[in-house]
Amino acid sequence: MSRSFGVDLRGIIELLSQHLYSSPRVYVRELLQNATDAITARGEGPARIVIEPAEQTGDGTLRISDSGIGLTEDEVHTLLSTLGRTSKRDELGFARQDFLGQFGVGLLSCFLVADEIRLVSRSAKGGPAVRWTAEGNGTYEVVADDSARAEIGTTVTLVPRRDAEHWLQQDMVTALAKEFGELLPVEVLVAQLRLTQPELPWLRRPAEPDGDFHDRMSTYCERTFGFRPFEVLPLNVPTVGLTGAAFVMPDAAHPGSRQAHRIYLKQMLVGDSVEGLLPDWAYFVRCAVNTSALRPTASREALYQDETLLAVRDELGSVLKDWLVRLGATEPERATRLLGEHQLGMKSVALVDDELLRLVEHWLPFETTDGHVTLRQFRRKYASVLYTPDVDEFRQLAPVAQAQGLGLLNAGYAYDAELMKRLTEVDGAAAARRVVPGELLATMDNADPVIEADLKASLKLAGAVLDRHDCEAVPREFDPVSLPALLITDADRERVRDTEQISEQSDPLWAQLLGQLSGPASTASQQLVLNTRNPLVRRLSELTDPALAELTVESLYVHALLQSRRPMRPKDTAALNRSFLDLLDRAVRR
Repeated sequence: MSRSFGVDLRGIIELLSQHLYSSPRVYVRELLQNATDAITARGEGPARIVIEPAEQTGDGTLRISDSGIGLTEDEVHTLLSTLGRTSKRDELGFARQDFLGQFGVGLLSCFLVADEIRLVSRSAKGGPAVRWTAEGNGTYEVVADDSARAEIGTTVTLVPRRDAEHWLQQDMVTALAKEFGELLPVEVLVAQLRLTQPELPWLRRPAEPDGDFHDRMSTYCERTFGFRPFEVLPLNVPTVGLTGAAFVMPDAAHPGSRQAHRIYLKQMLVGDSVEGLLPDWAYFVRCAVNTSALRPTASREALYQDETLLAVRDELGSVLKDWLVRLGATEPERATRLLGEHQLGMKSVALVDDELLRLVEHWLPFETTDGHVTLRQFRRKYASVLYTPDVDEFRQLAPVAQAQGLGLLNAGYAYDAELMKRLTEVDGAAAARRVVPGELLATMDNADPVIEADLKASLKLAGAVLDRHDCEAVPREFDPVSLPALLITDADRERVRDTEQISEQSDPLWAQLLGQLSGPASTASQQLVLNTRNPLVRRLSELTDPALAELTVESLYVHALLQSRRPMRPKDTAALNRSFLDLLDRAVRR
């Protein structure tokens, strides 16, 4: 036996009116929307909406009247008192695409501020006027009353809820009506004050010079979004009836910052912090647009994520990208300034777009051994871009690479390493290559055999020091002479070493698991490359005192570790303190 669902009408009204919408403020938008749809449905006669706040009605209520098509008694039952029957709405002609929404459902938002909704309507189709009264408890009453209203149209009266009276007062109603409805194609009056403006603000006026348009829209952007834009870009996507403007932010914004666009649907404000209109990479752009084809969500406070929105997003992304390419070609100084402010966003889109990749290559500076230069300048000098994906590693290796005549690029910042890989995909494997620190050994000269032999003898005296730090010494001759030692790490062996260190500090079960993951024992994970051209290293080869040899070698190791800017382990910190205090003690005793 089939049964029907039991529905608590009062609960449904509470769900729709109190949980569908983010704030009671939307009740003004829903009233304006229904009135505008009614005027659109009529298609003739005056197009006017009149709002009378509580101060004007004199009894604490709010009234809104329109010159729309009005409703018959049957339509009142179907559209205002039945939830979810969309097929019947279609039959009555209230599902046309040029309507902002559907009659009735939005009206329930008024229960956010009202205990009672009273509606009086006379239909253009004829018949007597109708009174409809709804209570917040889910009950309603419909009465045919031909004397209730003489003109065609509808009047809605809200009786405020306790503690919600301020929502119906003039200052609040005027502010909300202006925010939501100032661009509506009908005349909106609040307490005899006209709120609507004659045209969309981003439409260019006849014979308006470019400079005047830019200044006018910059002022609009400052008033709307709070910043003076770097650039104003007109937007026009005829397929979805979209017009508007994009405003490029002048200052840096975080790539993860939320997009906040001002979007109108058929000239009714959807919201001023709507996301998803632009691609994620365009986080530094804010838009104000009006569209006739994008779909709002059920609450009409955001855009529905469908194929149409995806297509619009791609189209607007192309507009921004084309402008960036033109800017780089025609105004290089402005392009450099813009890229400097928004480099993370530009880099992110350059990973998937070849034109933006060339723009970044041409205008964005990178940190290199030749200073801060553009990627194109760097590639002109060096056949292949050698890079390291770690900032600290770059700072350690840069002096040595520079002294050897090698060009090295710091790709340790966001998206840089990915950009280098993208460069090899576009221009071939030889375009860029990651440098392994151990490669620098191949560019260094071997040490003098006599000095190397003497040095190894001294290092043998300090062998325990290097074993303690999982390090081996490698004598080499390299520039700069002022650098006594360079610490080079093998990444794979370093991972094994870190795993062993964690195992020592973990409980037995976790330590056993880590031991299984780490694999077999490995050789030293670090190489202390001693510069035999350096006077201090040369004197090291003359040492015969084991204690002094250990102290000197450990001091060189700690100095090289500090220069590498890698995190120090507890035993490294202990070595730093020990070597410093021992050296200080020897100096004092002398």
